[in-house]
Amino acid sequence: MTASPFSVTTAFELGPVAISETVVTTWGIVAALGLVCVLLTRRMRPSPTGAQAVLELFVSTLDAQIRATVGGDPARLRPLIGTLLVFILAANWISVLPGLEPPTAHLETDAALAVIVLAATVGFGIREQGVAGYLRSFARPTWVMVPLNLIEQVTRAFSLMVRLFGNVMSGVFVIGIVLSLAGLFVPIPLMALDLLTGAVQAYIFATLALVFIAAAVEGAAPDSREKGS
Repeated sequence: MTASPFSVTTAFELGPVAISETVVTTWGIVAALGLVCVLLTRRMRPSPTGAQAVLELFVSTLDAQIRATVGGDPARLRPLIGTLLVFILAANWISVLPGLEPPTAHLETDAALAVIVLAATVGFGIREQGVAGYLRSFARPTWVMVPLNLIEQVTRAFSLMVRLFGNVMSGVFVIGIVLSLAGLFVPIPLMALDLLTGAVQAYIFATLALVFIAAAVEGAAPDSREKGS
């Protein structure tokens, strides 16, 4: 990736709608992850072994993180946080395949993920506290803070987008430059570092999404959180 990270390459057109290569790659990742999920869950056994054991370890670790951050039954947040974590990880790592660029190295993908987190934060805040209770939370500790608290909702989503975009794009961009100058095998250590960075960024994004949701529901009573699940 040595071209501008803000450039969009059209893969094909559906009538008046231009479909970019980033969208095609995203569709491919979603389809591949869906297929993997079907294959991993179609023959579940009481005594897990192999891939099922790894899957259950992932789910139990994710549930523990949700309980530690938000509290209550983790089942209500597991689909959202788990999907964000797995998708971003797969999207960050797709660069190991020749000719493919991570969708997360493009601003539009990261913006869409940030909007999803923002919508989920508002949705869970209203679900746990009710509309009136959620709106009152913006007046804490005093009504003077209402404008700042509203702005904070947007800036937190913006920071998610910029952090993910900057880290993934810079890694791919640097590897592309080194690869064009030094040949095939020299950038391998950098690629390994980029894979590690991709995993860390996926974890950070999912964890911050949890933190933002926890802040939105913190005014709800513990029993209402349990009922919300």
